[in-house]
Amino acid sequence: MCLIVLAWRPGHDLPLLVAANRDEFYARPTAALAEWPETPGLIAGRDLQAGGTWLGIGPGGRFAALTNIRDPRTAQGARSRGELPLRFLRSDLTPEDFLNSLRGEANDYSGFNLLVGDRQQLWHFNSQRGQAKPLLPGAHGVSNADLDTPWPKLQHAKATLVATLEAPDEQALFALLANTTRPDDERLPNTGVNLDLERLLGSVFIASPTYGTRASTLLFTYADGTRRIIERSFGPEGMPSGEARFDS
Repeated sequence: MCLIVLAWRPGHDLPLLVAANRDEFYARPTAALAEWPETPGLIAGRDLQAGGTWLGIGPGGRFAALTNIRDPRTAQGARSRGELPLRFLRSDLTPEDFLNSLRGEANDYSGFNLLVGDRQQLWHFNSQRGQAKPLLPGAHGVSNADLDTPWPKLQHAKATLVATLEAPDEQALFALLANTTRPDDERLPNTGVNLDLERLLGSVFIASPTYGTRASTLLFTYADGTRRIIERSFGPEGMPSGEARFDS
C-alpha cells in the first residue's frame, strides 16, 4: 500500500474514513478483498506470495494498514511487512500495546509505516523513527515517507479528501484515488531512485506495464460500529479487473 489518506474524527457520525491505493508489481500474486475463512470477521486482500495483507478490518472494530518506506539505501528485512497488519487484526492487544510490542523487532522488516486502530483510538508507527504515536483528530496521510510528509500527491489527496467530508461520496473518493496527475519535476521528492521512476511514482494512481496501483480501497466506519469496505482492482496499465464490497 503506497498511499493512504484518512479522516479521524472520534465522536462524529463517521469517525473513520479511509481512501487508499496499494501499489505493487502486477506479477506479484494477490487475492482480492475477501473475508478470510480461517479468521471470521477479518476482511482484507491477501498477498499470495508472502501470506500477509496491506489493509484490512477485523473483529471489534479493528483496522490496520501498511505502506513501505522508499529508501534504496536501506537493507531489506528478513520478514514480510504484510504480516504486521495481519498480526494486529488477529490480536486482542490495544493499538498502543501492539505497536509497543514491535519496538524490538522492527528491524526484522524493510522500512514501513503502520496504522492500527479500533473504535476508540488510532495509532501510527514509523519503523525508521521507532516511535508509536496516537493520531490527533483531523485529516492525515501517509505514502512512502513519514506520516503527513508534504509530498505533492499526498497533499493533493488530503485536500481532496477534506473537501468531501461534509458529504462523503463513494464516486468522488474513487476519483481522488484515480488521479494520474504528476507534479512538475522540481516538486518531486528525492527518494534515491532515478528521475524516470520518481516521475512514475509521483501520481496518486500509478499505471505502467509492470508496476502500478493494484487496488483502490475505501473504508467507511460509522458511529454505530458498522463498516463498509469497497475495493477496486486493477491490472497492467491501470485496466480495471474487478470490485468487491462488504458491510460488517
